[in-house]
Amino acid sequence: MVIARNNVRILGRGRQSVVFAHGYGCDQEVWQLMTPAFLADYRVVLFDHVGSGGSDLSAYHPERYSSLHAYAEDVLEVCEASCGDAPVFIGHSVGAIIGALAAARQPGYFSRLVMLTPSPCYLNDGDYPGGFSRQDIEDLLGLLDRNRLSWARLMAETIMGNPDRPALAEALAERFCRTDPLVARQFARVTFLSDHRAVLPAVSTETLVLQCAHDAIAPDAVGAYVQAHLPRGHLVRLKASGHCPHLSDPVETAAAILSWLADSHFSRARA
Repeated sequence: MVIARNNVRILGRGRQSVVFAHGYGCDQEVWQLMTPAFLADYRVVLFDHVGSGGSDLSAYHPERYSSLHAYAEDVLEVCEASCGDAPVFIGHSVGAIIGALAAARQPGYFSRLVMLTPSPCYLNDGDYPGGFSRQDIEDLLGLLDRNRLSWARLMAETIMGNPDRPALAEALAERFCRTDPLVARQFARVTFLSDHRAVLPAVSTETLVLQCAHDAIAPDAVGAYVQAHLPRGHLVRLKASGHCPHLSDPVETAAAILSWLADSHFSRARA
């Protein structure tokens, strides 16, 4: 049931499972430029959040998915159904926060976490520089309600952050438009209006935070905040620009993750 619900696919020849979780408005296809680097040594688990990609849309219930906690429960169920070991979890953007919620819910479940451009709270709050005012978020959500196509183009350009490579933003906008409208609206509100800063200290798993240059969605100060509030957090700043380095620079992104996973400490833990 879980396999079909979340459209789970398993690739690769390794023993160690690595689970990839996509961000808002996307699906597992966003990892296709990065996963080849993992296939020789890892068992790659791909899935779609309910309501996205090839997941079972009939399983999407607005009441259940009114918070990120339901998505975190799904992640744990996906891992139980497809991983025979303590998996590595790699999540992008809101997918990273979903992973943090899952790790806090079951401490020690994951062997390691990788949080790619995470933001636990998008709203500015006192000294916390989330990047957006409440009015900014409400305006964006209002545009999504009124004109989905215009919202998709605007958000894709902002999120991708590579104006010299417009094809990247165009492809991302197309992904946004493929999401069911009801899911797109609710998932946007759940994503951009949530505040999960308090969960970070409860994540005991060793965690890599990957931060990009010129990220308009999760600024550098947010990445530093996440690392500082994780008990075992490590921060690596990529040269890649924008919020989606797995699309704009998959080679650098994969290399940073693989280097971290292959260090001597992790090798001993896997032995």
